Formats: sequence, C-alpha cells, structure tokens
Amino acid sequence: MSDRTENPGIPWEKVADTIEFVPSEYSRKTESETVARELLRGEAADIDTLVEASLPFEERDGVRYFDMNDLYNLGMYSQKTNTQPELTFRMLFRFAGRSLDSLLRPKSWDFRVHLECTHCEGSAPWRFEAPDVARFGGSVAGGGHPAPGPGSAEYAATVTTTGARTPLVSPELRTLTRDYLDSGYRWQMIPVAMQADYRLVHELGATSCIAASLLLAERFREAGYRAEAKRGWFCGVLGGALDLPHACVEVEDEDGVLKSVDIAKAQLAARLSPDTKEFQDLCLGSTYNKVIQSTASGNASFGCHECGSQVPVHVRADIRSAR
Repeated sequence: MSDRTENPGIPWEKVADTIEFVPSEYSRKTESETVARELLRGEAADIDTLVEASLPFEERDGVRYFDMNDLYNLGMYSQKTNTQPELTFRMLFRFAGRSLDSLLRPKSWDFRVHLECTHCEGSAPWRFEAPDVARFGGSVAGGGHPAPGPGSAEYAATVTTTGARTPLVSPELRTLTRDYLDSGYRWQMIPVAMQADYRLVHELGATSCIAASLLLAERFREAGYRAEAKRGWFCGVLGGALDLPHACVEVEDEDGVLKSVDIAKAQLAARLSPDTKEFQDLCLGSTYNKVIQSTASGNASFGCHECGSQVPVHVRADIRSAR
C-alpha cells in the first residue's frame, strides 16, 4: 500500500482553497511539473487538480512551471505527512520540543557567505551586512569586509552565539505580542521581496518572518517603544544546506534591556508541534543560540555591489556547527 493511500490528508482542491498563492508581481515560476510531483509526492492527476483549483503556473515548451513558495505551502498544509515540506519542517523544529538548555549555552558556527553579482558592471566595493551578535552576548572571530572587485566575493568568520532568558517585562509589549499571535494570520513561505510589502502580506491573511517582524515593530513604535525589525540567519538547518530568510523584532523594554521577539518562529513552532510551549515562550523576548543577528534592517538586502548593476546581489549563506 502506498504512502498516499495510508496518509490521504486533505483533498488537494481543498488545500488549494486555504493557500494564498503568490501574486503575479512577486511570483517566479521556475519549478517544473516533475519537481512539483516529487515535492508533493503526487501524480500527474494531482497537479491537474491543483491547476483546476487555481494554482498559478506558466507553460513553456509544453511544460507547466510553478512557484516554489506555492508548492511548499501546499505541501506543508496538506496533512499528508509525507510531502517534502512537511518532512523538512518537522526536521527543522525537532529541537523546539526538547530541553531548552542546549539553546541557551554558547555555540560556535563556521559562517561563510558567497555574494554574487550576476549582472556585474565591473570592479567595485561590496557592502555586506555582517553578523552583529555582540549585542546579545556573542562574538565574531575573523570576518572583515569583502575586498573590492568584480563578479563575486566571500565572507568567512567563526561566529559564537548564546542564549538568555529575558522575557518581555512591559505589559503593553506582551499584550501587543499576544494580540498578534491571536490574530489568525497564517504562516506561509513567501518571497523575500514580497515579505517587505508587509501590509499586502497581512491583507491576504498570511504572515512570515520578515513581514511579521516589520508589522510588530511598527506597532511597538506606535506604542512609544524603540523597536526595529532586523534580519539574520537561522542556523543548524540540514547541516547548513537550507538557507531560510529570517527576521526578529528588537525592542527596548521598559527595564532598559534590548529584547528579541522572534514572532514568526513562535507561530510556526505552535503550528508544527503541540510540544513546543517552552520554545514559543523563549521566542517572546529571549534569545537562543540558533540565530545569528546581522546589521541589516528587516526589509533590506544582506549585500550589494556598487558596480551600478540594477540586479540584486545573490547572497548564499553556509552555516555549520563548529563544535
């Protein structure tokens, strides 16, 4: 008996009804129907069903192509238990149901970033928003700004992170955070450029790391607190092979301490496992050692090349445990 028979999940047309597909202005349909079938553990008829249920696609040379974000969201909410997105996110959050002690100790990471200017206009300085962990008790050994040049550049350092229990003190900050968590926004994989359009994301009833942090930071500021959404990297995922965009809200609490609110990770942990309550609480003001903070604001790129090209620099991080 196949996995699809044992784990029927939700009919695909009903899954499609629950997904907010990526709007055309942000969509990049690069994944073939073969990839879609493998990712969703489906047959040709399942893809036909999804297309009939309004899954956006482009047809090129007789082959249908889809946006990877749409495919991942379909798989994650299918309840079939065997799709690639479900398996990936269960693996991603295995740590969240365990003792928090391992998340609060110092942890070192071999941190390497490759920057590529794919439409380079010539030699020029590079700008890279480097790890910025000292504010939360961490340190960086090595690094240094990439040297000016054409085409591509590298950044390498050993980054040490640590965790600390620093829950939000302000009743107002706690209320604003809880109101957001109770608002019913649904976590989805969303292109980074679209996440910066955080009002659109929330109008669709969806949320994501960057969009959630931008909106919550705005609400904190409106309440009179110093707050900013900041980008960073989520570490230790599939041996460094999964490069996920990440953002938190950094807010100065009424006790004068800078706190980190990882609102989307709290949402996602609650969605994926009922045994993550302690981790969800840790996300609301405290820090943990699987996040490397950067100098980048929530809606900014990690890097750019000042050569004059209008094409964004491609930034690929490889982050592996140093011990």
